[in-house]
Amino acid sequence: MLDFFYSNPIGQFLMTVGVSMVPVLELRGGIPFGVALGMPIREALIAAILGNFIPVPFILLFIRSIFHWMKKRGGKFAHLVERLEARAHLKGQMVQKYSAIGLCILVAIPLPGTGAWTGALVAAILDMQLRRALPSIFLGVIIAAVIVTIITYGVTALV
Repeated sequence: MLDFFYSNPIGQFLMTVGVSMVPVLELRGGIPFGVALGMPIREALIAAILGNFIPVPFILLFIRSIFHWMKKRGGKFAHLVERLEARAHLKGQMVQKYSAIGLCILVAIPLPGTGAWTGALVAAILDMQLRRALPSIFLGVIIAAVIVTIITYGVTALV
């Protein structure tokens, strides 16, 4: 069964999508992971962008309800939500100042503590409209993917 994922192009694509969906790793880990599996760089790039963006609409739509439920539970859940909300407000200062462009920049910077998950969390906490947040986050994901690819494999990887 695992051989399917390692030796089959469809399995490699799915694994790269899965790795790119993981918070913190996101496409920063997904692109090198896909290439390490043997995927061509362009295919790994597409899989990583897709995987990185899949959680975004769900985060935007449901994170406030999830946070509300967690706060009602109290204890460690409430403490975790408070930390995440404080972090989102801190990161959200640039988004509040520059709106959609600030959100795109926040997502596009391929460093820990930025990315699609953080951008979606910030947009949700700041009550940004879905029709403004989704395109900004998607553009940021594409920019981050290009940056990660150039840093990891050079400019020639994109041509």
